[in-house]
Amino acid sequence: MKPEIPRWALEQLNLLDLGNTIQVSGVIYADDEVVYLCMMPEEPIGDRVLRVLDLSQEDWKKIIRQTDLIETEVLENAPDGKLAKIIVRKSTRQIEQGISWAVFRRDGFKCRYCGADDVPLTVDHVIPWEAGGPSTEENLVAACRRCNKTKGKLTLPEWFQHRRYREMSQKLAPVVRNRNEELLNSLGSIPLRTHSRGRNGR
Repeated sequence: MKPEIPRWALEQLNLLDLGNTIQVSGVIYADDEVVYLCMMPEEPIGDRVLRVLDLSQEDWKKIIRQTDLIETEVLENAPDGKLAKIIVRKSTRQIEQGISWAVFRRDGFKCRYCGADDVPLTVDHVIPWEAGGPSTEENLVAACRRCNKTKGKLTLPEWFQHRRYREMSQKLAPVVRNRNEELLNSLGSIPLRTHSRGRNGR
């Protein structure tokens, strides 16, 4: 007898969590008889609950918009020199490869939050991108996928109080823990992301 897997409607999720705390962790393949759930090596299912989302075509449009085209407010240099709010899309959140590698080298190719050096690394925005945090070396740290996903849109003070960081940071070398604490003092010196609008309004 097949085990019962809970089925959910999209409305039962917080849509804003998609692409943030809920991220892609594998792929699904299927033939006429079997569904294959393929998890990334650093994302085992473990004790996590499996849920199936029953989605309509409209639900898929909402998910695609949220994960690929989500819009957020940032600051822009207006023609009069004052800062004004504009809307940008998540699809513009691209980090130059050279910047990512510089961050990885600076952080010793280890996660700054848990010290992992045997899993693929990402870069995490110290000030979240959604809050205007720039994709610059001073606002980025090397992070494993799990720490990055768990931190999500949390502010740095909130993340440092999170159970995962408090537990995992005990494995860090004292110098790394101190560097992380120093990040708190640097938040005010990191300029928020701004955009200059060209003559064509783009």
